[in-house]
Amino acid sequence: MAPGPRRGLLRTGPAIGGLRVNGATLHYEVRGRGPLLLLIPGGTGGAASFDGIADGLAAAYTVATYDPRGMSRSTPEDPGAEQRVAEHADDAFRILRLLSPDRPARVFGVSSGAIAALHLLTTRPHHLERVVAHEPPVVEVLPDAAEHRAFVARVQATLHAQGLLPAMAVFAAGLRKDGGTAEPEAGVGLPPRAAARAERTMADLPYFAGRIVPGFMSYTPDVHRLEALSDRLVLACGRDSRDELPYRATAFLAERLGTEPQHFPGGHTGLTTHPAEFGEVLREAFRAET
Repeated sequence: MAPGPRRGLLRTGPAIGGLRVNGATLHYEVRGRGPLLLLIPGGTGGAASFDGIADGLAAAYTVATYDPRGMSRSTPEDPGAEQRVAEHADDAFRILRLLSPDRPARVFGVSSGAIAALHLLTTRPHHLERVVAHEPPVVEVLPDAAEHRAFVARVQATLHAQGLLPAMAVFAAGLRKDGGTAEPEAGVGLPPRAAARAERTMADLPYFAGRIVPGFMSYTPDVHRLEALSDRLVLACGRDSRDELPYRATAFLAERLGTEPQHFPGGHTGLTTHPAEFGEVLREAFRAET
């Protein structure tokens, strides 16, 4: 059984709950009132990665955020277990059904969370009103997918032979078209709350590199199913990430579906670097529902 969300200590804080799922207990947070909007984090981000936009979205929606299994406060029974997109998508569905059992929800996912959102749409479409997927790195759709499989294998080999930081350097370089190290976005500083998450992010990096990267970047989306559901899907790309692998994979998938990607502020991490503008563009994406 899942305990209901409990109100945080601060009057303006989110309601907090724990949901028991297969092999894990998920930490989730709820803000606002209205139709459900479920936010699925990516990378090493958990519920806190949406702090910059959640309160604004809560003016129109019941906003649910959570830590994916194995990240931050969502404790897995087996931290070494292989991570599968289908299981992460089912986790998202369990939260969705808990909080909105009788009404379809809206879903926003970013990076690996966007991959989970795509799978959720293909498997549970009747429970979803609209999905916005920001730069899902679905490299298996690309014509040079074999090169990217080799890249992921290099990351894993480096992780096991040299450790976390060299592996993350290989990973960061491989996301760039030119193979170089990504430079910080010009003129952008991290907000205080984002800076405060640095310690938690570092703690989650081994799990991300060793479990999420191989499990998610080997995922092949059901393109034909997504094409049939494209009227309720928005594929989003960062304005400043055109030279990066997630952008390329997302744009190529959009082309396969016969749609145009919508551009959001910043790059792959625009959610963190441009929260106010990012949140407004996301609100518009959901307001544009037909």
